[in-house]
Amino acid sequence: MISLKGFIKRFLSDPVAIGAGIVLLVLVLMALFAPLIAPQNPYDLMQLDIMDSELPPSWQPGGDERFWLGTDAQGRGVLSTIMYGTGISLLIGIGAVVVQGVLGVSLGLIAGYKGGWVDSFLMRLADIQLSLSTLMMAIIALALFQAAFDANVYADYAIIMLILVIGIAEWPKFARTVRSSVLGEKKKEYVDAARVIGLPARKIMWGHILPNTLTPVLVISTLQVAEAIMIEASLSFLGLGMPVDRPSLGSLIRSGFEFIFSGSWWITFYPAIVLVALILALNLLGDWLRDVLNPKLRRGDD
Repeated sequence: MISLKGFIKRFLSDPVAIGAGIVLLVLVLMALFAPLIAPQNPYDLMQLDIMDSELPPSWQPGGDERFWLGTDAQGRGVLSTIMYGTGISLLIGIGAVVVQGVLGVSLGLIAGYKGGWVDSFLMRLADIQLSLSTLMMAIIALALFQAAFDANVYADYAIIMLILVIGIAEWPKFARTVRSSVLGEKKKEYVDAARVIGLPARKIMWGHILPNTLTPVLVISTLQVAEAIMIEASLSFLGLGMPVDRPSLGSLIRSGFEFIFSGSWWITFYPAIVLVALILALNLLGDWLRDVLNPKLRRGDD
């Protein structure tokens, strides 16, 4: 396991990792403190004026200095909606990965340790799940949910539904990763010693084997947050994600897409730039973590 000193050294010596980390930190802080620093609360109808709709960025002719990046069709400042929308996208991405992790790690740990028919059954289940498109399953589930309930109910539970649908659809990636690590760990002497002294299988799995399988889980978690955000953005663009009054980055892009050719390009352009930056930063950090935490790729950094 790489030491903290070696970890920091590798990070500070990699300009790509530093750049990705700075971008991610800025976006996370922007989302966390949006209620305090955003020029406008896009959820507060009292602060919106339809007369301010589709104003260009402040530096362009016809722009208003109150709205640096312009406004959308509802009179909401694009900068404010980006700040709030980034928080919703991160919440859905992280929440979905938590669901994936709980399901995937648990099932992967059981499959790897128990072996036999339990392992075969869970891995065939994972194979079936992986053979199906996550986006396809999400579209079906969310379309059925929208059809079964009215718009107000869907708006109230959209975040929970997106987290559950994306999380349940992606658990096999965690399960396969953990199972692979468990198959190697359960043959080691410390596991044999735990069995000899009479520890129950539950304690051996969760107390001894699991902590030694968390390194690849950390790497895949970072990458899966980016993937979950992309899936949510795709669903929102298709009209199956967040509602217009509680926009994520994906729904912001969708809401402005129809105005691109009419000249109001900023409604879609700026949320799209932020979404690309967020996903790129997460993927670059995930790739860097994979390289750093892989002992075969380390050369005396410990």
